[in-house]
Amino acid sequence: MEERMQTIESAKNKKVKIGVIPGHYATNHSHINYYVAMTEIKSSLKMAKEAAGELATTYANTHVQTIICMEGTEILGAFLAQELSQSGINKGEDISVVTPELNAVNQMIFRDNTQKAIWGKQVLLLISSASTGKTINRAIECLQYYSGNLVAVAAIFSAIKEIDGIEVHALFTEKDLPDYKNYAPSNCPMCQSGKKVDALVNSFGYSKI
Repeated sequence: MEERMQTIESAKNKKVKIGVIPGHYATNHSHINYYVAMTEIKSSLKMAKEAAGELATTYANTHVQTIICMEGTEILGAFLAQELSQSGINKGEDISVVTPELNAVNQMIFRDNTQKAIWGKQVLLLISSASTGKTINRAIECLQYYSGNLVAVAAIFSAIKEIDGIEVHALFTEKDLPDYKNYAPSNCPMCQSGKKVDALVNSFGYSKI
């Protein structure tokens, strides 16, 4: 698969890049025709810092007290908190960076020691990829339970523009992958044409079949 990977640079910052591999992939929620590789943004100090700087410009006037990191975005989230606390409305403020736990039935929960970072706080949700919005909806339900106020949603890649009235700001969108498609598993034209699934994908990466 790797030999088919194409590199896409951010239109705003050439140092921020993702890889894309065309094919037939299955996620927990859908079937997609591109695997979007975001490992460097999530693990490379230099690229994560550059990416955080790009996201921070979007939220310079948004009051953020807590960043919830989903899908392995903790390094990016830490740099984003640093960037936000250095300028704009959040200058000089302390910003919490937390990650929810998933219980046995895949519900998001926060233990007693981290709930104080959520209750009554202005929360920015940071995720790696949004294709159907189901992960974001699950996070919204969790925040409602813990009385957090969702003020922003940020992503590395997003195929959706807004959810529940909140705009999703992403470093990369469908404009960068103009023929990107996602389908319900029961309505996937690739499956219907007999094309085998190349790999199972999630926020950790992919596993070839």
